[in-house]
Amino acid sequence: MDSPRWLPLESNPEVCFFVSCLGMKSSWQFGDVYGLDPELLSMVPRPVCAVLLLFPVTEKYEAFKQEQEEKLKDQPQEVSPGVYFIKQTIGNACGTIGLIHAVANNQALLEFGEFSLFCNEVSIRVTHESSAQEGQTEAPSLDEKVNLHFIAFVNVGGHLYELDGSKSFPIVHGKTSEDTFLEDAVEVCKVFMARDPQEVRFTIIALSKDSY
Repeated sequence: MDSPRWLPLESNPEVCFFVSCLGMKSSWQFGDVYGLDPELLSMVPRPVCAVLLLFPVTEKYEAFKQEQEEKLKDQPQEVSPGVYFIKQTIGNACGTIGLIHAVANNQALLEFGEFSLFCNEVSIRVTHESSAQEGQTEAPSLDEKVNLHFIAFVNVGGHLYELDGSKSFPIVHGKTSEDTFLEDAVEVCKVFMARDPQEVRFTIIALSKDSY
């Protein structure tokens, strides 16, 4: 029996109204990161509590992913019990999984309305499909193969975590802080880009405190 599939989300921040539909208030907002140099990073409102990376799934990445997982199974990293991590079991749901990882690991910072649908599976699915239709391009069919993937980066307990629902566990990328989190996450994003230098299909979105 084939696993269920959802329509893929786009990476434009408007589609990230997904989380507001599930009860998150607008005191924090998703916004594009327009470049990786210090001047452009300084334009991102602070503080930043999560970063989403959309990247192409290539043969190089798949080979690296398999090698990394085998290595970490033999030499496990210490992962804080405070990290919220879920596996992706539904096709094309990586955007939603990334958003859930970003929000669930920052519940102490974010504000939610009294009527939050955050943990309601049916509401998450319906809202995902509605968000996918809100994209700036026509949504593909459910059967169309999508070779782009979303992951999230969060700061839990002063450590930078990569949360990828297609992997078996979180990846620890060393220490971080509220002040350096965006720059630290971007350094990991640069590694993804360097692995496939011919690719241009990378997008970074930051979840930042609304400055207005």
